Amino acid sequence: MKRHSLYLLSLSISISICLVSSSFFNAQQHRLVDTCISPTTLVAHKNSDTETSTMKPLWFQHEITVTAPKRGCHLITADIQKAAGESIRQCQIGLCNIFVQHTSASLTINENADPDVRTDMETALNKIVPAQWNRDGTFRHTMEGDDDMPGHVKSSLMGVSLTIPIRQGRLALGTWQGIYLNEHRDQGGWGGGHARNIIITIQGQGK
Repeated sequence: MKRHSLYLLSLSISISICLVSSSFFNAQQHRLVDTCISPTTLVAHKNSDTETSTMKPLWFQHEITVTAPKRGCHLITADIQKAAGESIRQCQIGLCNIFVQHTSASLTINENADPDVRTDMETALNKIVPAQWNRDGTFRHTMEGDDDMPGHVKSSLMGVSLTIPIRQGRLALGTWQGIYLNEHRDQGGWGGGHARNIIITIQGQGK
């Protein structure tokens, strides 16, 4: 009888622990569900208070053509702002993707004040990928000129797209940051000139 009583007591304690654990888990799960934020909700922290406001999703896309005056690095922040500024201003928070549709041009972000920086960038790129590689047997793709295959390499090194955060209706660039179009060819590819197509895609949320 004593063993039987001890067994029943032990079983009763085990059941009680399971019930308490289950209740605690359900409460925690309910708490987690309550704190989930939907994709269309922005939580902003201001003065230690949490303000929640419903935002609507926004998508925009623009296409521009920029003609580089010559080979080198060129500041195009103003061109991007002119083409997509109205769309950017509608976003309280978001991302702006900028994509150049070419294999011998690239995009980057760097110093926007001193033009010597852009000259030095071009000098550095030419030393990293010298045109002589087109003539000394280093490259095999040489039919389109001394600037062609080096241009392809520079394009891959620098990249053909940028993603910039949008904050309160503005591109969140630093004070000294500017958007560069880097033209890597003297001739501008087939057809001549240096016209480069750029796609600007904006994803964000606005009031």
